[in-house]
Amino acid sequence: MLPSLTFLKRQLEGILRNKFEQGHQTSGYLAKLEELPASYDAYVEFAHSLASIPMRDNWSYYEPNDLEEIWRECDPARPLGQVGILNLKDSSKRVETGFLASVCGSMLGKPIEVNPSLSELRQALTSVGEWPLNDYISDEILHALDRRHWSWYETTRGRMHYVAPDDDINYTIMGMMALEQFGTGFTKRNVRDLWINHIPISTTWGPERAILLRSGMSYLEHDRDIFNHSEIEGWPDFMVQDTELCGAAIRADAYGYACPGQPALAAELAWRDASFTHRRTGIYATMFIAAAIAVAHVLRDPIEIMSTALQFVPRRSRFYEITQDCLQMVANADNWLAAYQSINLKYANYCHCQVYQEIGTLMNTFRFAENVGDGICKQVMQGNDTDSFGATAGSLLGVYFGSGSLEPRWLEPFQDRIYTGLSYFNEQKLSRLAERMGRLPELLHIGQHRIQPSELYVNENVDSCL
Repeated sequence: MLPSLTFLKRQLEGILRNKFEQGHQTSGYLAKLEELPASYDAYVEFAHSLASIPMRDNWSYYEPNDLEEIWRECDPARPLGQVGILNLKDSSKRVETGFLASVCGSMLGKPIEVNPSLSELRQALTSVGEWPLNDYISDEILHALDRRHWSWYETTRGRMHYVAPDDDINYTIMGMMALEQFGTGFTKRNVRDLWINHIPISTTWGPERAILLRSGMSYLEHDRDIFNHSEIEGWPDFMVQDTELCGAAIRADAYGYACPGQPALAAELAWRDASFTHRRTGIYATMFIAAAIAVAHVLRDPIEIMSTALQFVPRRSRFYEITQDCLQMVANADNWLAAYQSINLKYANYCHCQVYQEIGTLMNTFRFAENVGDGICKQVMQGNDTDSFGATAGSLLGVYFGSGSLEPRWLEPFQDRIYTGLSYFNEQKLSRLAERMGRLPELLHIGQHRIQPSELYVNENVDSCL
């Protein structure tokens, strides 16, 4: 049941690349790895040694993963309580719209989730008379682009008859279930159990897949016994690479939905989920998005919303520096194309899933979107991880613009059906799922949550079960 030695070596090579990007002095470590005997003992010992690699002398950033350290590094003037006026009825409708818009954004970007650039998309769309984009992707667009995501057969215009399974949507539902069952006090053990119960491993990638595998192993090791929760804390730090990619950021939405006008709480809940699998930038992006969605319920200036969200990011981090830079570009630009050119010129090397440029384009979308449909199209036209950030843009825009802001034409192809691909999740009516999502603000406000019975929860308080 052990992974192959070839796989372990490849993981270690990837982790060393990550370590260099994070400021560590990795010189000579690849050579050391090459000199090791191909054995489990040697690779495990080497993996443990990576925890003590020093930082480079010229590295000016400080990027903690612990929540209390993160708070110490954030703007001390950040709002810790309620921002704006809480209106639960209004927020419920905003959340419904945000979720439905995220679904539309995901499906809009899904057939071209092949890391396209704006220039490539503009050329393809122009050649078929569809620039700027104003509808779902057609077969003609895919032919002009000359590449497509494997899901195109059920996610292109005229072929869609339901919301197709997508990991971005799955994770928003998982966040909803964590809050429904455990409230704001959910733990990483709760997240682990939910993942084991509901997420097929074939729908995960990168660190999410590695941590889901580790979760399954821990369940095999402990079965129904109580185990030390602190064991989970270190999982992302051992034999897991790419923990700064966007696989945690796509899990932020539900926490922003549930916390209208409470960016501090939204960011804390997002940290708890994100740090289950990710580190540094992967965590900060998730906290930023959750905080932005939370204040989008109550504030009306997109620049103010994004500036407020940035207060919940460590100020000495790369993410803060780059996001602040991109925000200035967006604020100073005359239009979305000019802002994109500035962002892309400086950060084009951070492409699909690599967060920095994509957060810049998300802020660009948010500032210049005329409405929800226009916004998700602007986001997808900027390329990179088109479905993930199409979904995130949909959440942010839907909550911001509110009820009635999503044109029915975006929802009509789905015929009110959604297929998630999650295990033990049987809701297939899109409108009912949106209503369920819309209950999150009230659920957290009154502190009501109930555990769904499962063998994973035999050690929980049975009185909390349905």
